Amino acid sequence: MSVQSPPFRADHVGSLLRAPAVTRAREQHFEEQQMSAVDLAAVEDEAIKDVISLQEDVGLKAVTDGEFRRSFWHYDFMGMLTGFALEQRDKGVQFAGVQLPPTFPTIQAKLDFPDDHPMLAHFEFVRDNTRVVPKISIPGPSCCHFRTAPEDIAPPEYKDVDVLFTDLAATYKKAVQAFYDRGCRYLQMDDIFFAYLCDPKHRAEKQSQGQDPDWLIDRYAWMMHEAIKDRPDDMFIAMHMCRGNFRSTYAAEGAYDPAADAIFNKTGVDLFFMEYDTERAGGLEPLRLLAKGKQRVLPGFITTKFSELETIDDLKRKFDEAAKYADIDQLGIAPQCGFASTEEGNTITHDDQRRKLELVVATAEAIWGGV
Repeated sequence: MSVQSPPFRADHVGSLLRAPAVTRAREQHFEEQQMSAVDLAAVEDEAIKDVISLQEDVGLKAVTDGEFRRSFWHYDFMGMLTGFALEQRDKGVQFAGVQLPPTFPTIQAKLDFPDDHPMLAHFEFVRDNTRVVPKISIPGPSCCHFRTAPEDIAPPEYKDVDVLFTDLAATYKKAVQAFYDRGCRYLQMDDIFFAYLCDPKHRAEKQSQGQDPDWLIDRYAWMMHEAIKDRPDDMFIAMHMCRGNFRSTYAAEGAYDPAADAIFNKTGVDLFFMEYDTERAGGLEPLRLLAKGKQRVLPGFITTKFSELETIDDLKRKFDEAAKYADIDQLGIAPQCGFASTEEGNTITHDDQRRKLELVVATAEAIWGGV
């Protein structure tokens, strides 16, 4: 079969509900110390082959490993960077009614992307086991700043945030090339903190740290642009934005307006996954700032947080509204976020997840005639 190239009308953010066998194997390895790393990897391998088949079977043209080898959507990747370390503490980050596990990133030394970063091999496994386009989702460069408290940044030169941002951009530039060299032609960066910086609460928190949130938005866009600007012509870059996703809860709210111009016009990204499943995301008006041309937005009208299944008719109405602000030919459909941004997963079933993915494909076929 011929393999199409991105962008696709139907897509998903990346993480999927963990297979029960993976959940149990990770408990046996990390908590009980009763399973070797080799045996854990073998369980993960088989489960990932199955979840790749699931994505192919529902009709998606790009697939991921569901992030089955991760605990968090971002911390695992960050902790594998040179200069980063993850620390366990007493109390985790607060979401709406729940707290994240108490894992905290710290910067201990000069940042770099190691040649043996484990997620390169994670991508290769998907590449070697799919009939369609292999995709990997990694946290964007802003995550390394936003999620690391100033007091947890040890190198004195990084007290100058411009020096830190320059090194982060260089680290990610190296990562982009490394994934390309392993055959990656579709790389997604989850840069959700653009959306967080549209939330008055998070803006006030950054201001209390002496940081201007609008300046941060601009610099986060600069970091992304620097990281990807020299990518080869056949490498496609996507970016996902949401307001938090842990056990079907959230951590931020607010319309995209403060960040929309920087997102669309300063990052150099090809495709944007944008959370749009609740009023917390605001209106569709920011889509008017999408530049005419090849960029694409996949509004996340389909939620991953709850099992209730949206209808195609309702989704068509939402796209009619979106088309008032952006060319329908520059739109597509995806769920609002991953199904399991952490290994705990959202409070839906595997059957719910499959129905949501099938709806993504069916909606693309109904509106654009294909995926």
